Amino acid sequence: MGHIRYEVSDRVATVTIDRPEKRNAMTYAILAEFHEAIHRAGSDESVGAVVLTGAGGAFCAGTDLADLAETPEDQRSGRGRDQPAARVPWPIVACPKPVVAAVDGPAVGMGAEFATQCDVRVASTRARFGWIFVLRGLVADTGAGTFLLPRLIGPTAAMRLLFSGEIIDASEALQVGFVTQVVEPDDLAAAAEDEAQRYLNASPFAVRRTKELVYGGMFRPVDEHLRETARMLEECFRSEDHREGVAAFLERRPAAFTGR
Repeated sequence: MGHIRYEVSDRVATVTIDRPEKRNAMTYAILAEFHEAIHRAGSDESVGAVVLTGAGGAFCAGTDLADLAETPEDQRSGRGRDQPAARVPWPIVACPKPVVAAVDGPAVGMGAEFATQCDVRVASTRARFGWIFVLRGLVADTGAGTFLLPRLIGPTAAMRLLFSGEIIDASEALQVGFVTQVVEPDDLAAAAEDEAQRYLNASPFAVRRTKELVYGGMFRPVDEHLRETARMLEECFRSEDHREGVAAFLERRPAAFTGR
């Protein structure tokens, strides 16, 4: 993977977009690599949580417009999606592990979409967020900005950002609830690691289903959501993780979950 780094330490996978000379802008080829890395983290049994970040003081400056210009118009919406992992809508959302965005510098365009797809976002003081698509004559390209963002920060706040294309700083992102913490750049990696570590004691079996229910519940009717909750709860009752969780509580010891 030439521009995507994948590393695992202490059960946390770090996926790094590593193209600092272009502020980690995405080409279609790199996007395919990115999707494969997210899929790898989701299926890696040694991983309990994922951190997504960028190299060189930037998160992701969006789509590389030079690469886009060289792509025929009738292929632009589909390029980079010819790999199996890339055919999944919102691969970050589909990842069964908690995904933490560690945002330093610009997260604009597709970079803002990636951050929106993450479950939790931690930012440095120099982070910037911008859904700039309308300034390029486009709509938010992954659909995360128009579907997930209003559910994260409220419709009015989301539409102000989507309609204007304005870029906000880390303090405003914290104020509207898009990020949970703002730290100095040198402290960002540790803050993201600490956030990821919060989720490692939980049952992977239950976390996966909880994540599915949270995102699925954003568009399902309540009665359908309750049926799906009951179905997944029954799966949990039959799981090894549930038996281990109960045994660990009764025996006053940490649980050793297997995700089964």
